[in-house]
Amino acid sequence: MRLLFVSMSALALTACGLNGTDRDEDDEAAVASPGDDNLADAMRSHDPATGEQFADAIADPEQRPIMQLQVVLDRAGFAPGVVDGRMGFSTTNAIKALQESLSIAITGQVDEPTRQALARWNNIPATRVVTIPAEWASQTYAAIPDSAEDQAKMDRLGYESLDERLAERFHTTVDVLHELNPGGRPAGAPGATASSTLPTPPPTPAASAADAAPVSLFRPGQQIRVPNLGGDAVGRDAAGNSVWRDTLVSLGVGSTQPDAARITVDESDKLLRVYDANDRLIAAFTVSSGSSNDPLPIGEWGINGVARNPPFAYQPDLFWDVPDNAEDLHMPPGPNGPVGVVWIDLTKEHYGIHGTPEPQTIGRAQSHGCVRLTNWDAARLAGMVSGSTKVVFQP
Repeated sequence: MRLLFVSMSALALTACGLNGTDRDEDDEAAVASPGDDNLADAMRSHDPATGEQFADAIADPEQRPIMQLQVVLDRAGFAPGVVDGRMGFSTTNAIKALQESLSIAITGQVDEPTRQALARWNNIPATRVVTIPAEWASQTYAAIPDSAEDQAKMDRLGYESLDERLAERFHTTVDVLHELNPGGRPAGAPGATASSTLPTPPPTPAASAADAAPVSLFRPGQQIRVPNLGGDAVGRDAAGNSVWRDTLVSLGVGSTQPDAARITVDESDKLLRVYDANDRLIAAFTVSSGSSNDPLPIGEWGINGVARNPPFAYQPDLFWDVPDNAEDLHMPPGPNGPVGVVWIDLTKEHYGIHGTPEPQTIGRAQSHGCVRLTNWDAARLAGMVSGSTKVVFQP
């Protein structure tokens, strides 16, 4: 996406010395129980010890081997994109990247060497049952209008429904959550069938009657089955910003990430690779990058800084498919904003690496030249990079 990013967060990047953080002067004290250094929500992962088996209150009636593979890949840092239990382009990309990191044959298949490498994760199941926290009832959900003009009038481009927020929390889609919870009950629970019904949930708060949120299948206090994502520990010092801590919690992304010395984006396989100071491949994410009208800018670049939860300056003259006489707009922040929850500003003017409101399109749809990731992968990458990270875009 070719754009000119203008925001208070971007201005703060200079003040913080390009160290990959921005500052929030309205920082609030995080709420946690005394002595609890993990601020992740009550739905965080609780893994069995090595050699022990996971015991869930409601056993999953299905094995879901592909979803289990995706869960393990995501935990290992080789993101499969949307965790949906289906073998697709992003999952194959993740397998290849894992194999590359292990210096074994790159087949894109779970062959015997790959199976052996993943054996230590065998006691991590594909799904787990969680209870939606009661505090999720206080979140405001509102429909996002189609037009940019109407979006610019909103205070925040937040989630449209509790279901959508849950989907991002567990790196999946609303449809997959509904599949895992037929009739609104966890698969394996008594009465969990697609034809069963639940009592009508109370309406979620909306900005106004005109902005009523889509109807949710789920509600706070309800038990649901979700992909068994982990690595979601969030510390009190996450970016020094309570608003960003809340974002990490909401995305199920841990606040401790490895340091990236170099990242590459390959246009051919739509893969962003992350290398440490020893040039070891430590993470990889499928991306959308460029198009025939706005190709990926091949070359070596640097990082000016990272804007978290950024607003967005919409300037039509920077978009080939928008009339230049269209009105400039200031879009509010939020996970459903044009750049999602993160903007990593590059030394190539008007270009960056960012999130998206449409995670299911990553690796499929083209971009306006920038590099797009899912919001959860963008948040994870934001914790890895700094002003010293080198960026290489290659064919």
